[in-house]
Amino acid sequence: MLVAIHQPQYLPWLGYLDKIDRAEIFVILDNVQFKKNEWQNRNRIKTAQGWQWITVPVLYKFPEKINEVRINNNTNWNKKHLHALITNYSKSPYFADYKRFFEDIFSHSWERLVDINIEIIKFLIGTLELKTKLVMASDLKLREEPTERLIDICKTLNGSKYLAGRDGSKYMNLEIFDKEGIEIIFQDFKHPVYNQLYGDFEPGMSAIDLLFNCGDKSLEILRGKQAGLKPKF
Repeated sequence: MLVAIHQPQYLPWLGYLDKIDRAEIFVILDNVQFKKNEWQNRNRIKTAQGWQWITVPVLYKFPEKINEVRINNNTNWNKKHLHALITNYSKSPYFADYKRFFEDIFSHSWERLVDINIEIIKFLIGTLELKTKLVMASDLKLREEPTERLIDICKTLNGSKYLAGRDGSKYMNLEIFDKEGIEIIFQDFKHPVYNQLYGDFEPGMSAIDLLFNCGDKSLEILRGKQAGLKPKF
């Protein structure tokens, strides 16, 4: 059983979905410390002026865990995010196919950051028809030390292989995995090039950029099986 583990991101990028796609079980690591101004409450979209951040404002007090962080609903962030998607993607070929979901998601009054993140992740998994099983880390009994936590997740889920990020060796104790009989596989994600709006191709955008521009071809492109696509210059 191949297990992958990652914090829940907001409007995650393609590397995140590649990790989900490669794993048999994907564990959403919602019970670790929240890191402000990383990917848990923001991501990037492409605009006519280049890429821009869209950020969910949060009410965060150190050392809250991700599943404890609440959204600051004193601002109209959700309306601004929907407006940003409409403004920058309404002319993309497949935006209309997915517009309703984002209208619904941004009309809802979300209290916790983790809830909207998971809803969007589930939408992307369902839309791309990925078969990976999702598990919440907070539903498992785990130790707190980072490497021991990963080991506990794998063993609890009968995982014999762990899909680590490209830089996983920088923070993981590889010897412990070896002693526990868990094989480590490092993700080697190669970002696909596909047709985008607004000039030169810009990698590292939210996965919705691929979805809006390529629709039902998105999974093949994510997997590198769709040839002949060129960025618009």
